[in-house]
This record gives sequence, C-alpha cells and structure tokens, in this order.
Amino acid sequence: MKSKLLALCLFASLASLSGAASAKGCLKGAAVGGVAGHVAGNHGVLGAAAGCAVGRHRANKKDAAQAQAQTQQPAPAPAPAK
Repeated sequence: MKSKLLALCLFASLASLSGAASAKGCLKGAAVGGVAGHVAGNHGVLGAAAGCAVGRHRANKKDAAQAQAQTQQPAPAPAPAK
C-alpha cells in the first residue's frame, strides 16, 4: 500500500511540473477515477482509464460550448468619430 501511495505522489508531482497537457481533462479524470476504482474494489487501472475518457469528454464539451459562445457574440460597435 505504501509503495502505491508513493508512486501516486511521485506521479502527481511530476505531472504538476510538466507543461500544458495535450489531453485536457485526462490527468485530473484519471487521478479521480483511479482513486475511485481503487476504493470500489481494487480496480484502480480501470477507474483511471474511465476517468481519463470522461475527463476528455467533459473538456471537449466545455471547449465546444466556449467556441459556440464566442461565435454568437455580436461584434463591438465602432467608436464614434470626433
């Protein structure tokens, strides 16, 4: 148990030092899913994989909503000439 906790802490510290992740939501989802899977019956790897998939889905959904909101905003009115 101690070795798993140590490995998790090491992974978390290395992940926080890295630059921007290309798979948005995957790291956070995998961490949460891994812990939940471990608690639910020693299925940490399965939980991490599912958490990564859910995290990516939610991040993509959020990005799509933001892109749609930006395209629907009207252009700012030009300033009056003096």
